[in-house]
Amino acid sequence: MKHKLLNKVLAAYLIFLLVSFTLVLWIVPRLLRNYLFELSEDANYRGYLRGQAVAIQNTCYLLIAVVFLVSLFPVLIFYLKLYRPMNRISEAAAHYMEGASHPQFYYNNDDELGRLTAALKYLADAADSSTEYQRKFISNVSHDFRSPLTSIKGYVEAMLDGTIPPELQERYLRIVLSETERLNKLTEGLLLLNSFDDNGVYLEMTEFDISDIIRQTIDTFEGICQKKNLVIQTAFPPKPAIVFADMGRIQQVIYNLLDNAIKFSYPGKEILISVTIRKQLVYVSVKDFGEGIPKENLDKIWDRFYKTDISRGRDKKGTGLGLSIVKEIILAHHQNINVISTVGAGTEFVFTLSRKA
Repeated sequence: MKHKLLNKVLAAYLIFLLVSFTLVLWIVPRLLRNYLFELSEDANYRGYLRGQAVAIQNTCYLLIAVVFLVSLFPVLIFYLKLYRPMNRISEAAAHYMEGASHPQFYYNNDDELGRLTAALKYLADAADSSTEYQRKFISNVSHDFRSPLTSIKGYVEAMLDGTIPPELQERYLRIVLSETERLNKLTEGLLLLNSFDDNGVYLEMTEFDISDIIRQTIDTFEGICQKKNLVIQTAFPPKPAIVFADMGRIQQVIYNLLDNAIKFSYPGKEILISVTIRKQLVYVSVKDFGEGIPKENLDKIWDRFYKTDISRGRDKKGTGLGLSIVKEIILAHHQNINVISTVGAGTEFVFTLSRKA
């Protein structure tokens, strides 16, 4: 590695010394002679003064040498305290850029270089996390696309080669249609999340009663609730809870949270949806009494495609994007969403919306 900074500093230091010594060697003798010779007009006394001038001049040169040696200390301090740590940091960063493992920084002092090192460590950690996230993301996308595509391909080939007789083809065509809808939902979810990443989502802000939207959304789950013997209970305020938000997006939030609650609820249980007005905010709660989420997984449920045996649900057909979409929509409204969960007791999601008085 080229030591450009060190070379520049040393060159500047040498030029400074060279110019300084040249000026001193040229000026000191002349100043001494001119000053001392003006003290007397006696020729003999001038001879004595000339000898004294040489002694003073030699003393000055000795002092210059001492100053030169002392001036080496700042250079040494610069090299040990500034240049060498910077060089090590630069080498570690260069090795990391060349594809080496996580960079090893050994400078931990609480100064500007220490803060620079901490910033580089943070960037390296973020880059590693981003790379790992992208790897998992691509792996999950590939897996979730491959599964329905394999089913569709298998059933279509079986129909074409006669393995599935004509009288059974309608049944398997319905399966193919279901898998196609699953792929479509997955694609739409990815496009929606990508639009949030690019800040490309336009919110159509309107005033509406959140209680009415919740009732409409509950109606869409009537069939599946009957199959699982689930009851959805509601608790709404006596007066309309008017919010200012994107009605379509908020309905999507409620749908995803309800779908999630139904998926994880035990048969015969109930799901509670409540709306509470507090000052300028409206709080919406969706609570189930199902499997619950382990404490160590609570921070991960918002990650795209994050799935465990519990969080996938029993049907194994979730896209793994529902909660990610929910959080992005709420954040786009500059509001908050929180989750409280206990394994075996259930889960409660609570989000806020801006109230329109």
